[in-house]
Parts: sequence; C-alpha cells; structure tokens
Amino acid sequence: MGGIGFGLITLSQEELAREAIKQALKDLKKRHLLEEGAHAPAYVALSRPIISQGSEWKEKAENLEVELQQCYKAQSRLSEQLVVEVAESRALKASLQEKETTIAELEKELTQTRDECSQLKTDLEEKLRALELVMIEHQELKAQLEQVTIRAKNAEAENKMLVDRWMLQKMQDAERLNEANALYEDMIERLKASGLEKLARQQVDGIVRRSEEGAEFFAESTVPSICKHRINAHEGGCASILFEYNSGKLISGGQDRSIKMWDTSTGSLIQNFSGCLGSVLDLAITHDNRFIIAASSSNNLFVWDVNSGRIRHTLTGHKDKVCAVDVSKVSSRHVVSAAYDRTIKVWDLQKGYCTNTIVFHSNCNALCFSTDGLTICSGHVDGNLCLWDIQTAKLLSEVAAHSLPITSLSLSRNGNVVLTSGRDNLHNLFDIRSLEVCGTFRATGNRVASNWSRSCISPDDNYVAAGSSDGSIYIWSITKADIVSTLKEHTSPVLSCTWSGVGKPLASADKNGIVCTWT
Repeated sequence: MGGIGFGLITLSQEELAREAIKQALKDLKKRHLLEEGAHAPAYVALSRPIISQGSEWKEKAENLEVELQQCYKAQSRLSEQLVVEVAESRALKASLQEKETTIAELEKELTQTRDECSQLKTDLEEKLRALELVMIEHQELKAQLEQVTIRAKNAEAENKMLVDRWMLQKMQDAERLNEANALYEDMIERLKASGLEKLARQQVDGIVRRSEEGAEFFAESTVPSICKHRINAHEGGCASILFEYNSGKLISGGQDRSIKMWDTSTGSLIQNFSGCLGSVLDLAITHDNRFIIAASSSNNLFVWDVNSGRIRHTLTGHKDKVCAVDVSKVSSRHVVSAAYDRTIKVWDLQKGYCTNTIVFHSNCNALCFSTDGLTICSGHVDGNLCLWDIQTAKLLSEVAAHSLPITSLSLSRNGNVVLTSGRDNLHNLFDIRSLEVCGTFRATGNRVASNWSRSCISPDDNYVAAGSSDGSIYIWSITKADIVSTLKEHTSPVLSCTWSGVGKPLASADKNGIVCTWT
C-alpha cells in the first residue's frame, strides 16, 4: 500500500507539471489571440502603404519577439523545475521504500518478541506452579522433620536411660574385674615361688587375652638396612600399611580402592579384599586378627572378615572423607574414626553402628586408643593434640603439639608415650599422662609428605621411623635422640611406615603405590 501511495504522489506531481505547462501554453495562445486582436488594426492598415507603416510593424515585431523570448524562458524554467521535482520524487520514493523495509523488519522483530514474551510467560507460570508444589513439599517435610525431631528426643531420653543402666552395669563389671585382678595378683605371688609365672600368664583369662596371645611379649627391634622386597602393591599410591598382631603378614590399602595382604618373608600376595568404594586413607585390625577396618574417602568405613574375605559391616554416618581409624586395645568391638566433617565417632563393631560422636572445631588427621581403651588421642589440623574420655565424649586435655597440622599418632608399647608427627617436619614424643614433650626428632632432609603421612615407634620403644617427601626413611634412636639410619629405595614421597610387632621387618609405602620391606 505504501508503494502504491508513493506512485500516486509521483504521478500527481508529473500531471500537475504537465497541467502547468498546458496552462502556460493556453495563456500564451490567449495572449497571442489577444495580440492578434490587438493587431487587428494592423491588418486594416495593410491596405495602407507598406512604407508608411514599416516602422510601426518593425517596432511591434520587435516587441513580439521579446515577449516570445520571455515565453521561451518561462517554459525553460518550468521544464527545469519539473526535472528537479521528478528527481526529488524519485529520491523520496527510494527513501520511502527503505523506511517500508525497516518497518517490515521491525514488525517481524516485534512478532518474534511477542512470541518470546508469550513463551516466557508460559514458562513463568510453570515455574510458579512448580514452586507451589515445592512449597507444599517443604511444608510436608517440615512437618515430618518435627515428628522425627520429637521421636529423636524421645529416643535420646531413652538412650540416656540405657546409658545410665549400662554405666551401672560397667561399674559392677569393674568391681568384679577388680576382684579378679586381686585374685590374679594373689595367684602370681604364689606362682612366683614355684617358678610358674609364665604358665600363670598363659592360663589366667581376663588379664592376658587368649585372642591376643603373645601381645604382652615382643622381640627386640633391629635397625633395618637392606630392602628385602620391593612390591608394586597399588595403583595411584598407598597411604596406609600395618602388620597383623604377632605376625609377619602385612596389610596395605591404596587409592585403587583395594586392601591386600602380603607375606613379607616371600613378598607374595596372600589375599585381596575388595568392596571399598573410595581411596583407602587408613587401616586398623582387631587384636584377634579377625577383622580389618578401612577408612575411606567415600565417607564410610568398611569392615572385612579376614577368614572369609567378605565385608562384615559398612559403617555409615560421616559426612566427609574418613581419614583415620583405630581399634581398642582392650576390646576388639570398639572402633574409633575421624573424618573431615569435624567429628570423631565411636562404633560398636558387633552391632555395627555408632555409639558416640565427638564434635570439634578442627578436623582430625590421626587418632589412637590408649592402652586401657578409655581414652582417645587425636591429632588435628590446627596442630593440637587432644585427649578424650570415650564414655562421656568430653575433652580431658589439649596441648599445642605442632605449629602445622599433625599427620600421625603412634602409641608406645607401654602406652605411656605417644609419637606425633607434623607438617612442620618435627616428630615429638609426649608423655600421655602429662602431655609434656619428652623427646623431639628432626632431620635436615626429612620433609613430611602429606597430611596423612604415618610414622611409627618400634615394638621395643627404642626407635622412631618416618618417611620423607624425597623418598628416604629416617630412623632415630630414642635414647640417643639421633639418626641411626637413613634408608633409600623409594623414588617418590614415602607416606607410611610401620614396624612388625615381632621386631622385624619394617615396612614402608610411597605415593606411587610401592611397598618395601626392610631387614
């Protein structure tokens, strides 16, 4: 419609120009007619002599010539004006076409925008309906949470009552145990006279545990110097190794989610335990060598039955990776674990669930039970060493052991000293009764490799062994407080060292998954 309108405008202008020219010609003709009328007397005068009228005609002819020239000039001006107006009309037509194109594009964009707006409006309505559903579900969940909270409070009250009854039973058991100990001491005094003390240790149950036969005895540790076996144990690194009690069998756990048992006399694989869902960060074994417990990056603990090789329990409850685990030295049913959710949990291995939870402001990297099983030692990221009452979950004492995170705890055989290692590259011995430093070990080249680098004390409490980020293993004499050996076989940072309870060998594991045994 716009193009047709423009064409009509241009046509009307050209017609107006033609009409103007026609009108001008008509006016000229009219003037000529008028002139002819005006010159009529001249025709009359033709009858007069030409010579007498020549001057008049000549003057009139000149006047008419001048008028005719003026008419031609007017016609020329009108033609020029017509050309200019035609050019302007064409320019206006082109401009109008451009504007019509722009208008069409804008109308198309407007249509698209309206469609998008309609779609957005539809999406918004769907979101609002979904939000209403979520709000309704939230209200239902809130109501369910209130009901669960009420049940939890009731269960907590009931649990408290059961704990009180359990504590009363424990007190009665302690009294009976005291009576048994008194009886045992009396028997020992009588057996000493007959030279049968060793037989008494083996026969009196409750004092020397039959499931831990030989736990009271140890072989003198020797300073290792030779790498007996170099084992490609795990892919991706090995962060934890330990020996069976009174055995040369070594257990290792790695980032490949596997736990393996090795014969250190031959370096051969004995058994492979599968089923762990994350990297193994720490290992523990019960004193009867029946169960292996692995702390995993999958936030769980996994318990294997050594005889069957199958998982006995999966302990769930931590909200972050579990980095440390230990078993009570008094009862094989009590397990303690620490995770990066700032909690320490106590588990009942027979029942397979958590019995107590300790919440602390700093994550725990390492922990261990005291020899009496009543206290937990924990080493934290803030460098502090803490002691906890396992029954009340209360903090007994705390000391700043290191300036950087503690990476390892190792309890001495007599239970009076705990070895702490830290990212400040120091290895300190603390008297667990007073939490006073009774020894510090350091070396220029010794660099602790990670937050979970494990060092150890020898079974006879005479030596300390610790791995380094340069692949070396440093061994200090506790009595001399000096390095007695530096072992070099690993080509990557050493993450864990452990000593066999029978005195040898010493085992080490590195970041490449290599396990070495030393004699």
